[in-house]
Amino acid sequence: MTATTDGSTGATLPPRAAAASETDSPAPETAGAGPTPADAVRRATDFLLSRQDAEGWWKGDLETNVSMDAEDLLLRQFLGILDEDTARAAALFVRGEQRADGTWATFYGGPGDLSATIEAYVALRLAGDTPDDPHMARASAWIRGQGGIAAARVFTRIWLALFGWWKWEDLPELPPELIWFPRWVPLNIYDFGCWARQTIVPLTVVSAKRPVRPAPFPLDELHTDPALPNPPRPLAPAVSWDGAFQRLDKGLHVLRRAVPGRLRRAAMNTAARWIVERQENDGCWGGIQPPAVYSIIALYLLGYDLEHPVMREGLKSLDRFAVWREDGARMIEACQSPVWDTCLAVIALADAGVPADHTQLVKAADWMLGEQIVRPGDWAVRRPGLPPGGWAFEFHNDNYPDIDDTAEVVLALRRVRHHDPERVEKAIGRGVRWNLGMQSRNGAWGAFDVDNTSPFPNRLPFCDFGEVIDPPSADVTAHVVEMLAAEGLAHDPRTRRGIAWLLAEQEPDGSWFGRWGVNYVYGTGSVVPALVAAGFPGSHPAIRRAVGWLESAQNDDGGWGEDLRSYQDVRQWSGKGASTASQTAWALLALLAAGERDSKAVERGVEWLTSTQREDGSWDEPHFTGTGFPWDFSINYHLYRQVFPLTALGRYVHGEPAVLRQRADRRGDRPADRPAAEPKAG
Repeated sequence: MTATTDGSTGATLPPRAAAASETDSPAPETAGAGPTPADAVRRATDFLLSRQDAEGWWKGDLETNVSMDAEDLLLRQFLGILDEDTARAAALFVRGEQRADGTWATFYGGPGDLSATIEAYVALRLAGDTPDDPHMARASAWIRGQGGIAAARVFTRIWLALFGWWKWEDLPELPPELIWFPRWVPLNIYDFGCWARQTIVPLTVVSAKRPVRPAPFPLDELHTDPALPNPPRPLAPAVSWDGAFQRLDKGLHVLRRAVPGRLRRAAMNTAARWIVERQENDGCWGGIQPPAVYSIIALYLLGYDLEHPVMREGLKSLDRFAVWREDGARMIEACQSPVWDTCLAVIALADAGVPADHTQLVKAADWMLGEQIVRPGDWAVRRPGLPPGGWAFEFHNDNYPDIDDTAEVVLALRRVRHHDPERVEKAIGRGVRWNLGMQSRNGAWGAFDVDNTSPFPNRLPFCDFGEVIDPPSADVTAHVVEMLAAEGLAHDPRTRRGIAWLLAEQEPDGSWFGRWGVNYVYGTGSVVPALVAAGFPGSHPAIRRAVGWLESAQNDDGGWGEDLRSYQDVRQWSGKGASTASQTAWALLALLAAGERDSKAVERGVEWLTSTQREDGSWDEPHFTGTGFPWDFSINYHLYRQVFPLTALGRYVHGEPAVLRQRADRRGDRPADRPAAEPKAG
């Protein structure tokens, strides 16, 4: 793989000379005038096609924060395999992310984050930076001012406990016997979202073992009072949920000493089997970095040496999360998103006018077809009779296909004229059946599991690192509804239940909350196209309220943006932030679906996208517009800045995707008051 100018990875392909003649010919650029929307579509199409890997997929870098890099170094230090070259390259990246005040943020332009700053500081100490270095002194002073290590999140203090920088007995207890809880018992492992489940199971082993490796240096400079590094935390009132769970944790600390050793060893061995059974073919766990890190530590503590095949392949998988930059810096991705990026790229290119039988679209469809998961995973615990058929987000993650990817892959496959239509139809049929079977009882869809809504996991003192359950969300539900409508199921009772849930979830101001993208712009940009696809006219009151909100949120420059702080402060930040290419595109997708293509808001939004496009057909977007956990874990998907603007501009120039319009017309799903949109001239 080769690094590209926007940070994405993929094999470089020849320019799309032939494809340009296959698409609708745009109007020539007027002498002296700026580029037209059609010109922008052509350039963006060429750029995106040139970034496809030879195997058929797309993948942009998935940028998070320096905690990933710091924890990678701490893991290697713990295992005794940290080498100077890795430490130097990681430190180069971490130093480059430090802000002038000495802190590290978890998203571009965000405030300094205590836990991320502590972990980055320790990583730089491992790489040889000293406390007296000016950048380190600024960081340690800020850390002390925020309460020091004692005020950090539990996960940060676990990492420090591995080296004796924090006491294990001052951390929440996490008993490995949790693995035996049946699913009807509160706080069984399937009450947690899949990402939390994969992390918590190995951490029960780590918590039980309480290992301590010799610290390579002290961290007294990060305590507000080095003589009292582990100050007690006050308890919440006993009548509150937080107080009750804090007292439960104290009871578990006492119980720890009473658990028979044989019972504890049996629980840890069960946890180890659970972990090993869920290792993917590429050696990773769940296709994401954090569970892989903790699984390796847990197995190492249980006697798996580094040459054991499970460990060897696990460590190799972590190396594949490294992105090496031209300056020699090494960034760690928390995850990789090829399926998600590929289906979104196909939708963008098809909606931009690339022919349905274009060689590169067919190659992408072939790759996606090969990625369909046809064996049960953890989702089958709650849906044991449901046949598999979903798609995952990553290269290898057969245990955890997700509902969002499956919906978007189906929408992408429908846009490709494949040489084996029977194969496509069977794959789509499996995907649709699986998505319908994963509907929660309230009529909506979560990302990975059914009815993953227990209120208890988030109450645990241990769980202060972000969202640990997977309740249904408006954005995922909208994507499923849009897909079902495209498959002729707009009037299916299950689809209508999803629509009813979406209507009930609309905010008073007309927007929808965005769980997996930032935030109300993303939620609204997802729901409005879904409702229109399901037959709602643009005049429907819910759509008119959404249009009104989007118009009110438009920035003076014509674009849209929303800061991640809207997850914490809705009143101040909802729909507010610097304009970005992806968020502007989300707003335009909603407005275009609502029939607003001739409105001033759409005109200004299209002009912003057209005028901010770079010469090579790409857009710049340093802002984080994706989320892992709202606010707590933010993501900059480097391909979002390409696929969503191209989709929006493509629909502006060419109108509604023809393949979906034709299917809707044949089914008779289109209401009489919603005629097919006419393409708009460039």
